[in-house]
Amino acid sequence: MQLAELTAHLDAYLSIATLPDYPPALNGLQLENTSGKVTKIGAAVDAHLPVLQKAIASGCDFLLVHHGLFWSGLQPITGAVFQKFRESMEANLAIYSAHLPLDGHLEHGNSILLAQALKLEASWSPFFPYKNFNIGVRAEVEISRDELHNRLGHALNGQVHLCAGGPEVIRNVGVITGGAGSEVAAVKALGIDTLITGEGPHWSYTLAEELGINVFYGGHYATETFGVKALAADLAQRFGLEWEFIDHPTGL
Repeated sequence: MQLAELTAHLDAYLSIATLPDYPPALNGLQLENTSGKVTKIGAAVDAHLPVLQKAIASGCDFLLVHHGLFWSGLQPITGAVFQKFRESMEANLAIYSAHLPLDGHLEHGNSILLAQALKLEASWSPFFPYKNFNIGVRAEVEISRDELHNRLGHALNGQVHLCAGGPEVIRNVGVITGGAGSEVAAVKALGIDTLITGEGPHWSYTLAEELGINVFYGGHYATETFGVKALAADLAQRFGLEWEFIDHPTGL
């Protein structure tokens, strides 16, 4: 299909033009390809050199990522930065990034999909606004801390670090994927007794203990694979394309 048609669909579906984000996110099409066509979608968390090389080797001509080419801010186009652009353009690889618009999306967003993967009998609702756009979800539940720990480890297929600063029986849980550990005070003020996120600074653990809130740190990468996978699968089915997840975990 036409690259322009695919990106127009994504722009509208994710409300790219109207939703806020950090400036380096630069959501939307970040690099077009030379053919102007898409035959195979790659989905990945990060648009860095090893991922781009894997996508190229897999025959992708469109890469959907969560953290785009400019995540580290403005840089000279030399060294690895130059190599990323050169190899992508030579291989006809277009790159599209969706950060917060994908985190908070209520169908294919990271937060809602991780929450649903916990298989709780809960009604999830949007919460935690960033400039009036909710990037997380919350629910009232009744589950033991140990059981939630087990379910989260299973959903993420890995180890989960726990700050057991809150109650053993969880009543109000919030999910904000990625690096929301630094928001423990703001989350506590919203009535949450347990936060599920990817990572946080060292002080987030000690502050959570003082505030009396549980924090599950599941890994920034691990908590943010859900959205790009689901969205790429939806695009592939909708437009009759192939897709592949380009897995390159950071362990963080």
